[in-house]
Amino acid sequence: MNGSAIENFSCVIYNIFLMNCTWQAGRHAPADTQYFLYWQNSRGEEEMECELYIKDENCRNTGCIFQNVSIGTEKAYFLVNGSSKDSLIQFYDEYIDLYKIEKLMPPSDITVNCDEMKNDCIIQWQRPQISHSNKGKCFKYEINIKYKDNPKGKPIYTSIQEGGNSHTFPRSNTRKKYLLKMRTAGSACFVNPAWGEWSAPLEFGNEEIIYSSVWIFLVVAVVTPLIAIITVLFCKRTSCWKAAFPQIPGPQPAFLTLGDTNLELMENKIQSITSENEEIVLVADIVR
Repeated sequence: MNGSAIENFSCVIYNIFLMNCTWQAGRHAPADTQYFLYWQNSRGEEEMECELYIKDENCRNTGCIFQNVSIGTEKAYFLVNGSSKDSLIQFYDEYIDLYKIEKLMPPSDITVNCDEMKNDCIIQWQRPQISHSNKGKCFKYEINIKYKDNPKGKPIYTSIQEGGNSHTFPRSNTRKKYLLKMRTAGSACFVNPAWGEWSAPLEFGNEEIIYSSVWIFLVVAVVTPLIAIITVLFCKRTSCWKAAFPQIPGPQPAFLTLGDTNLELMENKIQSITSENEEIVLVADIVR
C-alpha cells in the first residue's frame, strides 16, 4: 500500500555506546499497523531486531533504543517493515555511516589557570570519549568566552583549535570575571564533523575578589563617620562629655583666705620664703 511505509527516519548515537532511532507512521498506513526495526552493523554481522522499542499512545512502535553500539568504517544497514490485518505495508531501508550520526560530547575536565603577571590564561581539557578512536588529532575545538556580567551578549573571544588539549587566552581585562564554553567536532579519523553540545559555562577571573575589597572599603568609609556622628549626638544629650572629660579646678588664692588677714602673720610668711640675700619689698608696707 503506497504511503504506508514509515517517514522521517533518523538515528543518533550519544554517550559513546547508546543509539536512538525514531520514525513516524506512514500517512496512509492503517490504524492497526505495527512497525519493526532490524539493523546490521556491518556485512559480517547478523541482522538484529530492536530489543527496546519506543511506543506512542496507541502502543505503536515509533522508535528504538540500542545499547553497546560500536562504530566501524562500514555503513550500517537499517530496515523497518510493518504488518497490518487490512493490507500489506511497505518497508523502509537505509544505509548510514554511524560516525556521522554520533553526537559528540563536549571536552571534559576543563580548567583555567591565569598568570597574574602576564595576564594570560591557560585553558586545558581532555578530549571527549568515543568508542572508535583515542587520537587527539581526530578532534577540533571551539572556544567561546564572554564576560560574566553579560552572558547573553556577543562573545569577546572565539577560537577554533585543531587537536591538542590546551589553549592560551590573552586576557585583556584582569578586573573582569569570564564565562568559558567549549564544544567539539571531528576533523578526521571517521569522527562526526558536526559540532557537538556546548560544555557547561565555567567561570574564571578576579572580579569577585576586587568587588569584595571595594565593598569592604565602602562599608568602612560610610560606617566610621556615621558612628562618630551618633556618638557625638548621644553625648550631647546625656552629658557624657563631663563624665569623660571633667574640668580641672583652678588654684585657690593663697593670700585671700580669712585666716590670713593679720598683717604681722603675713609678713612672717613672706620673710620665711625669701632668702637672706634677697631684697624684698614687704607686702605689708605696700598695704599700709
